[in-house]
Amino acid sequence: MRSFTPREVVSELDRYIVGQSDAKRAVAIALRNRWRRQQVDEDLQEDIHPKNILMIGPTGVGKTEIARRLAKLAGAPFAKVEASKFTEVGYVGRDVESIIRDLVEVGIALVRDEEAGKVHASAERIAEERLLDALFPRPGEATGADATRERLREKLRSGELEEREVEIETQDRAGPTLEIFSPQGVEEMGFNLRDLMGNMMSKGKHIRRMSVKQAREILEGEEAHRLIDQEAVRERAIERVEQSGIVFLDELDKITRRESWGTDVSREGVQRDLLPIIEGSSVQTKHGSVRTDHILFIAAGAFHVSRPSDLIPELQGRFPIRVELHDLDQAAFVQILLEPKNALTKQYEALLATEGVGLEFKPDAIEEIARIAYEVNLSTENIGARRLHTVLERLLEAELFGAPDMAGQTVTLDAAEVRKRLEAIAGDRDLSRFVL
Repeated sequence: MRSFTPREVVSELDRYIVGQSDAKRAVAIALRNRWRRQQVDEDLQEDIHPKNILMIGPTGVGKTEIARRLAKLAGAPFAKVEASKFTEVGYVGRDVESIIRDLVEVGIALVRDEEAGKVHASAERIAEERLLDALFPRPGEATGADATRERLREKLRSGELEEREVEIETQDRAGPTLEIFSPQGVEEMGFNLRDLMGNMMSKGKHIRRMSVKQAREILEGEEAHRLIDQEAVRERAIERVEQSGIVFLDELDKITRRESWGTDVSREGVQRDLLPIIEGSSVQTKHGSVRTDHILFIAAGAFHVSRPSDLIPELQGRFPIRVELHDLDQAAFVQILLEPKNALTKQYEALLATEGVGLEFKPDAIEEIARIAYEVNLSTENIGARRLHTVLERLLEAELFGAPDMAGQTVTLDAAEVRKRLEAIAGDRDLSRFVL
């Protein structure tokens, strides 16, 4: 597990997310506590459980992004799910154990990618030999054959043959699929049968014609798959999921029990289904049994028409850390447009630069964009920072459409130009509901 101090975690999150210091501190402490747990005596480790976090705040203020960035920073398997997708057993919908199955698949992919990186050099070397065989089949003891093969190798490495077409034999790793329809929907209830059928059916080989560039990627992937110990990957992935997995459970407020919402599906029943997984239980997956005792659950919800106290007491007790995320004001919008490493203005500048079009935002243009987005949020639905996406798309619509014909030009936006393009829409409340 990567060890970061809480201060380092917050500093890293600050590069991508504006404000919300309380939430950042809470997740930073939770991550550090995981590292601390690994340092204590083994007989005590099992009794130290993660302190799950409940984030309370409106949409678009950074709840999901904080959890996602935390998982990426820690190199931890991460799954985001909406609580409203699950229903009590007996109703149509997904069963809650699918959360852990999805998390295991993420863990498998994560570990497999890491292992592929370790064997990349060997896979690259074997794939190169297979490519050379396709370009120039081994002629046995023919005179000059080795020299010709080496000349081809040099051209292959220099990139001269990237567009040449070649025929290669590829392995079809995808076996037949079989889904079981259950009361919980199309789930993985039949994974053992599917695996059995997949092993019984021969996985065929196909001759495919493609460019050298495409062939190299496919062959390197096949060779890396052969070199990796798949059983070790599964074992490591399950261990990583159990010890460092993170589940982001969104829309938790949608499953609180409120009389005015009707009784079409028992929301309290969904909470009781979630409870064993959050408390700690064993979930069967096609890769093996997974214990959920030490998985960190981060739940989130707006709680506009309900309160955390509307959750069943047992579930409330499993989220001891509660943090409130605040609405974004105009100043925060200015920061979001300028400061993060992946700021929206930087993204649009990079996108238009691919077609040779320059884009420059004057400081007063940034202020005006932030003002309009903030005021639209006040007058319509408050969707937080997501409003900036709609405002910028509308603002730059002409450039995004006409960029292929504008190569070499530079577009400079100031406050007057922003108002000219957006004021008619932003000023009309009814129209802004549909457009912005």
